[in-house]
Amino acid sequence: MHKAVFRIRSDSPYAGATAGNDTRIELWCNDHCDLLHIEGDRQSEVVDHVESTVGVRERIDNGDDRTVVTDACLKEYRDDYIERHIAASGCLLLPPLRYERGEKVVRVLALNPANLATLYADISADHNVTVESKQELSSVKSETPVLSASAFLPNLSKRQREVFLVAYERGYYEIPRGTTTEEIADVVGVGRRTAEHHLRRAEEKLATAFAAYL
Repeated sequence: MHKAVFRIRSDSPYAGATAGNDTRIELWCNDHCDLLHIEGDRQSEVVDHVESTVGVRERIDNGDDRTVVTDACLKEYRDDYIERHIAASGCLLLPPLRYERGEKVVRVLALNPANLATLYADISADHNVTVESKQELSSVKSETPVLSASAFLPNLSKRQREVFLVAYERGYYEIPRGTTTEEIADVVGVGRRTAEHHLRRAEEKLATAFAAYL
């Protein structure tokens, strides 16, 4: 089995709501309603659009993100509907659909890699599309929006979490780096080698946890 990830530039309200900001929308499409998981700084705008277009049956405010169940299926209201191309090419859509950075992100499975090439050609005729990745799979992992991040995040110790967050907030992972492990150690109040040890352990745990989903 083969998997490809396509990024499609779109003017749809959902893609547009994520342009130039950190809003991220995940969409699980159903025949009678849809489930949206929304993160970022323009959540209210997205929810308002959904409510004015097809109606909102239920919404859950989770603090930093929201889950919304719509009154009807959103696919008839989106101007970047490409699922017909997926069906015509003999490929399978791997939900959820994702919107981020002004683009619709579509993950597709195919038994024959030639079908992915056909799908790309069909989509490219109507949309600005790029291939983010393409790979052969031995298994497919399931996903669900009702699982919290704690369901897959590794169990960091209090010190590991503290050192990692200080490193992140002070630009340690930026290019070029905005801080050093010595400065991180000073903020946390430990020796440099101790800070580096906690940082490496946190990185190892995070990398192991997330690698399975890449």
